[in-house]
Amino acid sequence: MFEFNLNSKSYNNVHFIGIGGISMSGLAEILISKGYKVSGTDSSESKIVDHLKNIGARIFIGHGVENVQGADLVIYTDAIANDNIELVAARGLDVPVVDRASFLGAIMKNYTHSIAVSGTHGKTTTTSMLATIINHSSLNPTILLGGELDDIGGNVKLGSDEYLLTEACEYKANILKYFPSIAVVLNVDEDHLDFFKSIDHITDTFLEYINNLEEEDTLIANIDDPQVKKLTQHSKSKVITIGLDNQADFVANNIDFDLAGYPSFDLFVHGVFERRIKLSVMGIHNVYNSLAAIAASYCINVDKELIMDRISSYTGVHRRLELKGYIGNVRIIDDYAHHPTEIRASLSAVRNSTKEKIFCIFQPHTYTRTKALLDSFSEAFNDADKIIIADIYAARELDNGEVHSKDLSDLIRKRGNDSLYLGSFQEIEDFIMREATNHDTVITMGAGNIYQIGHDLLHRYETECKKII
Repeated sequence: MFEFNLNSKSYNNVHFIGIGGISMSGLAEILISKGYKVSGTDSSESKIVDHLKNIGARIFIGHGVENVQGADLVIYTDAIANDNIELVAARGLDVPVVDRASFLGAIMKNYTHSIAVSGTHGKTTTTSMLATIINHSSLNPTILLGGELDDIGGNVKLGSDEYLLTEACEYKANILKYFPSIAVVLNVDEDHLDFFKSIDHITDTFLEYINNLEEEDTLIANIDDPQVKKLTQHSKSKVITIGLDNQADFVANNIDFDLAGYPSFDLFVHGVFERRIKLSVMGIHNVYNSLAAIAASYCINVDKELIMDRISSYTGVHRRLELKGYIGNVRIIDDYAHHPTEIRASLSAVRNSTKEKIFCIFQPHTYTRTKALLDSFSEAFNDADKIIIADIYAARELDNGEVHSKDLSDLIRKRGNDSLYLGSFQEIEDFIMREATNHDTVITMGAGNIYQIGHDLLHRYETECKKII
């Protein structure tokens, strides 16, 4: 097992392959703050890359053998192939190489208490909710997010060595490389089928993760999720449950929604009413996320009034049902949803906030996910009035011709919903400018670059002064 002591400086020059990634950049920033020399490679310039340059990282745009010269440790992301020239060069030079998840697991051991938020859906939102709470406490935590949160000024917040808060992704069974003192498990669903063989494979991975917890550790589990509920029976750690079921330790009862789609609920803790909570983010899924954040905050003895005030003031992380602006009275929202369960949850949340038409622009993410979940995707858009399917975002994959966005659009229409495929962002933007009318909502969805459409629409409206009537 790889070990890394932040204070020993057994490694001095650390190189990151894929340093511009949201998780890799946070790890790089921790090392820079501790006095390490950090270099890294990424495929393109970005705001994150610029920030790392400004705080002292040496950044290369484009991979090259010479980039790893002088490194005594190389860290790489899951997106890096085994034949990557920098990875091959490092191994040829006998430089130790370690994947991002193993490095994060080693970093976690440098902190007295570590909180890891896992689950197929809701990791970033729940982690950012918890970050919003404990960032204003006396704990001074170190925080690593998979998104950008204004409350901490980005995706990373450097704090003391006492508390570390991070996300724990299950992809490639990476959660098995983490050993947190508090493990939050939100849900277990079918995803990442380019690695996992089935839902049983995913569940078994989470089971092994939970079995790694020690008796003195704590598992916070959503028992409304049937897979998670079964897993709790196998944990030797302390188990704290959340849900809408009164059997849970932290329960949300009497849920209702205001005209903006924001939920309110009565919070019960161990059967005792605490107070009425009003959230400032949409959707029933965020009720679950908030329960997990509240439960974790209770576990580390954060002041109750602070918890309640901060969870109510939380307005979201970027790219999670994020209001981008208005074209006249047409609302533009962006969301990271790229799985059928997430799409349903986000569209349900938006539907609670409007009686007008919802235009959903969806960019499928990876060919393997699109093919494996094609039927589920086709049933996920019932709360949208018009569904526009963009080309598949390949990410780490190559197109083998087995699935196309047209297949999804055709299947959605067969299910009785209004869908069309448009092959370019320009076509999609022209369609929205032509078809969206007063008080409609346009939501872009996907984990790729689909958010750019919202930016372009707002820019067109501002520069051309086009009005949608």
